[in-house]
Amino acid sequence: MLPGVGVFGTGSTARVLVPLLQAEGFEVHALWGRSEEEACGLAKELGIPFHTSQSDDVLLHQDVDLVCIYIPPSMTKQIAVKALGIGKNVVCEKAATAVDSFKMVTAARYYPQLLSIMGNTLRFLPAFVEMRQRLLDGYVGEIQVCDVRVYGPSLLDHSYGWTCEELMGGGGLHTVGSAIIDLLSYLTGTRAHRVHGLTRTFMQQNSLIRGIRRVTSDDFCFFQLLMGATGSGGVCCTVTLNFNMPGSFVQEVMVVGSTGRLVARGTDLYGQRNGSKGEELLLGGNGWLGPEVKEMPLPHLHGLSSMVKALRQSFQAHEERRSWDQRPVAMASTFEDGLYVQTVVEAVKKSSSTGEWVSVEIMSKEPDPNQNLCEALQRNKN
Repeated sequence: MLPGVGVFGTGSTARVLVPLLQAEGFEVHALWGRSEEEACGLAKELGIPFHTSQSDDVLLHQDVDLVCIYIPPSMTKQIAVKALGIGKNVVCEKAATAVDSFKMVTAARYYPQLLSIMGNTLRFLPAFVEMRQRLLDGYVGEIQVCDVRVYGPSLLDHSYGWTCEELMGGGGLHTVGSAIIDLLSYLTGTRAHRVHGLTRTFMQQNSLIRGIRRVTSDDFCFFQLLMGATGSGGVCCTVTLNFNMPGSFVQEVMVVGSTGRLVARGTDLYGQRNGSKGEELLLGGNGWLGPEVKEMPLPHLHGLSSMVKALRQSFQAHEERRSWDQRPVAMASTFEDGLYVQTVVEAVKKSSSTGEWVSVEIMSKEPDPNQNLCEALQRNKN
């Protein structure tokens, strides 16, 4: 029996997620929006029977057992933690800070019987599932270098909002870079231990965002990751994100090893072994038959569709609506992965500020909220 679904969000992801859920047999019973007008409009458009701007109305809905959270990062932690606390399964986007991510991890550990995964759809994209299997099978030999390039148009909304504010989780590093950081960990089976990066905001104002308001979120980012073994071993990764490029979205992920390379361009996977004359197509994207969403790049659309199919497989074999099978969603990123990714994002931001390499130190306990105040008082005392 498939669980009833409640969706938080009215943006581009929600617009494509709801039809995908419905196509797989899920019933979407409730929709939350930041305003009654937003929620009402999208609910009518997508045929959702209940809408609200009050989060508890969705979380306490008697027919909702799976909550999908696609809202501004600063709000994600509050909804995710509360949902787990009242016994709901959770699929959600990234949080705004490492502290928020840690609180989500704590809640997930406290309720291990509930599904709690991050909605990083790239892990479900068939090209990357195939790439990971090829890497495990030794197609490229020992992994040495990963190179990622993502180019596209501006990520800003049409009006001033959270996408413009770095502190609220806006910007290419947080929005797209976090998915790439997670993907590299998934593909290589390792995590970063040192990072070096640079972020820039080239477009601080535009025709819609001007006057006293300025954009603080980055539209360009370059960073390096040292992953796996320390010293001369391990994997060297470089990532370039540029969202000052009008036109088509471009994403290329290349993994180079001792005996060959694999490269995913969009939704297609290519490979070339050392000594061969050229690349071979290992997996084609086979086209996209779903709805067109200009704001969502094709790899994320494909990945989202595959993730929804995996969720159906996870729940359908169980008679209880809240019971699930871990195997179909085994490739999903956990809340622990979300904490790691957010830690790397903050390390890249710190490196951009200091110009130095920064160690990745994952939080093991929640910091004292009064720590800064106590330090200030101590300095004044001295």
